[in-house]
Amino acid sequence: MTTDDFALSFDAVAAQYAAARPGYPPALFDAVEAMADQPLKGARVYDIGAGTGIATRLLRDRGAHVTAVEPGPQMAAQLHQGLPDVPLVRGDGNHLPLLSGSADFITYAQSWHWTDPARSIPEALRVLAPRGALALWWNIPDPATAWSAAQEDRLKKRCPGYHSHGIAPEAPGIIKNLDHALNPAFRLLHWKRTVPLDTHLAHLGSRSYFATMGPQVTEAALAQERAELLSVFPDGQVEEAYALDVTVVRKPA
Repeated sequence: MTTDDFALSFDAVAAQYAAARPGYPPALFDAVEAMADQPLKGARVYDIGAGTGIATRLLRDRGAHVTAVEPGPQMAAQLHQGLPDVPLVRGDGNHLPLLSGSADFITYAQSWHWTDPARSIPEALRVLAPRGALALWWNIPDPATAWSAAQEDRLKKRCPGYHSHGIAPEAPGIIKNLDHALNPAFRLLHWKRTVPLDTHLAHLGSRSYFATMGPQVTEAALAQERAELLSVFPDGQVEEAYALDVTVVRKPA
């Protein structure tokens, strides 16, 4: 299965993705603004690989003028349903259907790892205005949280292709190696949310490796997780802990 197959697998679980995926704390956008040395309010932002619009909505609420860019038709349909007033373009980060120099920010929420960096970095630099910023971020299950680390170990054993495309911690080095004139900055944030067990399981089921395994394997894996988590959270309320990796790089003047 190709990287594109994994990326487009989210179309099969688009509604589930929209309902169960976590958002991002205000501290993320504070960090992005500080690292980019410019505000999001009033900025021209292209949110690439926007999915169902989780980050798109938060960027808009921050005051940005956001256009969403999404390759998957079902994910795009979910985004348009929830954010009908947000401009939506079908495309991906390897060949952006956008004007050169037209963006103050290009953002990738949970999606840059589906691109070819050797193509997506030059494309971002082309579309960004001078001193514009490329911002990449990922919610990662916090490895310092014992139950979360144990779950990650179980999933790695059960799920083919588990996190095979995850490059969150390596993003600054990848960018620097592609263009030595760039100086990526990195921050690690921590945050939590508490959700019903069913929401947590729906979140797991919306991940690419579950979406490509087929219902029989997926149901068995999620049933195991339900039993494991009820031993940790007997009230059925799961406290999810996230390490939020943030990389921001500015285009030179």
